[in-house]
Amino acid sequence: MRAFRNASLVWMLILATTPFAQGQEWTRFRGPNGTGVSDVKTVPVAWTEQDFNWKVKLPAGGHSSPVLWGDLIFLSGADENTAERSVFALNAKDGKLAWTRTYASTVHKKHKLNSFASPTAVCDAENVYFSWSSPEEYTLLALTHDNKEKWKRNLGPYVSQHSAGVSPILVGDMLILVNCQDKEGGGESSIIAVSSKTGETVWNLPRASTTVPYSTPCVRTNSQGQEELICNESNQGMLAINPKTGKINWEIPNLVDKRSCSSPVITAGGLITISCGSGGGGNFLVAVHPKDDSDPKSGTVAFKVDKTAPYVPTPVAYGDYLFMMADNGIAVCVNAKTGAVEWKERVGGTYYGSMLCVNGKLYCTAADGKVVVLAASDKFELLATNSLGETIHSTPAVAHGRIFFRTFNHLISIGGEKTKLAAK
Repeated sequence: MRAFRNASLVWMLILATTPFAQGQEWTRFRGPNGTGVSDVKTVPVAWTEQDFNWKVKLPAGGHSSPVLWGDLIFLSGADENTAERSVFALNAKDGKLAWTRTYASTVHKKHKLNSFASPTAVCDAENVYFSWSSPEEYTLLALTHDNKEKWKRNLGPYVSQHSAGVSPILVGDMLILVNCQDKEGGGESSIIAVSSKTGETVWNLPRASTTVPYSTPCVRTNSQGQEELICNESNQGMLAINPKTGKINWEIPNLVDKRSCSSPVITAGGLITISCGSGGGGNFLVAVHPKDDSDPKSGTVAFKVDKTAPYVPTPVAYGDYLFMMADNGIAVCVNAKTGAVEWKERVGGTYYGSMLCVNGKLYCTAADGKVVVLAASDKFELLATNSLGETIHSTPAVAHGRIFFRTFNHLISIGGEKTKLAAK
């Protein structure tokens, strides 16, 4: 028994002196390359409020998701009455506020379900990068982890009837933002890459303005081993860009005919899925073979999912399957190669945040704060239904063995080492 106590003491000392987040960063919207997948084993399936590690009130409300590097969680918020933007960092161990900054802005029209702080930040080992819009100014901001302003860019006016929602991403040392705008109102659209070190433009690819997409890109490695930036531009379809040069590698037009809010997903078999929809319905998802000289099916549609496809939430590809949660609470599993429906079940609720797959389980967060946990399997299995008790439109983050839920006004930490120990 004494030996066990001594070993436990040594282990506690190791934990106390080891960086909290070593190798567990969640740096962008939906985590590594936007996949929404984590292999963390210490996130519980079921919980009550007594199981929260902590719950803290945020300096300002919003729908942006948490991102993490080291011991810090980075978030944005805004005053819904004045549109003043806030950016802040919290300690991942206890949720205490590390620092905050505010920036004046102007109140403007937005969708009733949007907030003035919806784009998710992106971070690297040195900096955290934020974006937000007003009709007069589309802002890009870089801060160091200890709250020093490194650079700030004004990309010019932003025309959108619903305000901003797409999140920036990092590819190497470039910060990339899809700056697509509404044709109605005279918006000037582009996809822009700036230096993460200086904020200076590396390349700027003009695009035709049509309907603003809210789809955050991801990166694909093609058959030549080269990276391609995959973008979904609403009714303009899909395109792949060389992220080093800003040159278009290929395009597949006319894949969708409505607004794209969900982000592209790359399946294990190499298909790319995008979806579109509207508040009035007509949602569908298409899976395509990317254009590639080595693929005889290059550029063709592999399958299509109608009606039960999501409009706002992004699906998850896991193993041989593609899992979707439609906005109206219908969960669907399809074969990721053929599109054949394995199961379809109504779990209820309204969904704006995207599902995550954590250790083979799907975490689906409804707008009323209900969190439905399903098995990521070809057989439908409802594992648990939990409640956060508050409105939430954002997508969770997973790091440090924990899951972090951002409601409109609070941040909640659940899981971690104590969950793993309790399960033994």
